[in-house]
Amino acid sequence: MTNDDDFGFLDAVAVREIRRGLLKALAIPGYQVPYASREMPVARGFGTGGMQVTLAIAVPGDQLKVIDQGADDSVNAVALRRFIGNACPGMATTTRTAEATLIQTRHRTPERSLVPGQVMVYQVPYPDPLQIVEPSEAERRRMHAHGDYARLWVKLYEDVVRYREVALSNRYPARVHGRYIIDPSPIPRWDLPKLHRSPVPHLFAAGREKKLYAVPPHTDVVPLAFDDVPFEVERFAAADGGRHRCARCGAGDTFLDEIPLPDGTRRWQCNDQDRCDERMEAMA
Repeated sequence: MTNDDDFGFLDAVAVREIRRGLLKALAIPGYQVPYASREMPVARGFGTGGMQVTLAIAVPGDQLKVIDQGADDSVNAVALRRFIGNACPGMATTTRTAEATLIQTRHRTPERSLVPGQVMVYQVPYPDPLQIVEPSEAERRRMHAHGDYARLWVKLYEDVVRYREVALSNRYPARVHGRYIIDPSPIPRWDLPKLHRSPVPHLFAAGREKKLYAVPPHTDVVPLAFDDVPFEVERFAAADGGRHRCARCGAGDTFLDEIPLPDGTRRWQCNDQDRCDERMEAMA
């Protein structure tokens, strides 16, 4: 890939460093690669890591899609899409997953199956899954180096004892390529199986924590689970024993949002705005 001096917000030195870090992250799946996170025109914690990766790998001719919790029209998604689009002349923006070559996301993975030629970039607030059991970064590095994840397993076991299931609804830890355990960013459990043997690279970046890591294409990603308490995704079970369906497109196989209505009732709707629109267009 090339990145001309007038393409993108980052300088050439930053682009080279981030790309080298991503190559290392792809070569060692799940390993957290430190990098010199640059100052961006938004506060840290607003997706600066994902923004830097997107700006570093984007080339003229790419098409960018930005998702914020499944939506293309949220303040975060619109602002980031506009900024990156303006910083990268020659790169188009889109809200359609099927058209995008670069997909930057916060908290969701698209419902539509991804295809070779696309790249997923995740905004990550906390890159280390051991952070919930160990505050010291030096100690966490040692634990990763030795493959010592005993305390993380104990945390999951305590959840099972207390709640009869693992209580993590997002950031569910998973082992990559049989070695490192990663924090898959705050995606729901529903999205985690999509990383397993995915045909596209998944790139994770935490700007505030200054870490990069990756899941290469066709790589095993296995959620941590006990033999007698298997990993489960969200069920969206209805009172009649069935499953809630999207009130808009009727889908029964997507991640759903529960929306309260003024009359006190609730409706369920697809979280992935683009996928729901596609279904509606197909029915028209």
